[in-house]
Amino acid sequence: MKRDEIINGFEKKAENLLSMLHEIQDSKEEHYLDKEDLIAASDYLGLPYSFVHGVATFYTMYSLKPRGKYIVRICQSPPCHLMGSTTISKELMKVLGVKFGETTEDKLFTLEMSSCLGVCGVAPAMMINDRVYGNLNPEKIKEIIEQLRREK
Repeated sequence: MKRDEIINGFEKKAENLLSMLHEIQDSKEEHYLDKEDLIAASDYLGLPYSFVHGVATFYTMYSLKPRGKYIVRICQSPPCHLMGSTTISKELMKVLGVKFGETTEDKLFTLEMSSCLGVCGVAPAMMINDRVYGNLNPEKIKEIIEQLRREK
């Protein structure tokens, strides 16, 4: 769906901004918002561009730069940290060959940190796109990533 079709599907109310930005971002193969997206949302909703930009940069679920097909978010909350998220983070960097904030050369994976995924009962945890994975260990990480690579 094109950006203008998405935007026009919303009522001209400021409270629609978050949902609108999510839909625009999700409609793009590279899962990000460019300046033109923010301007279009700003114009349509009658909001200052600086406000829309501020919203898009405040929330970690939005990105202003292209990302991979799979967005891998590692929970960095205290429970996940205590249960081994540092080990999981190191394993993901090794398996993917990228650091946090980077995308693999094949454009399949982008590695990001998340302050909390809200799944403390299965710490350490990560989210890949909309799916949560818990009780992680290095072996499980390798299995999950390899499965996604096969599915591309």
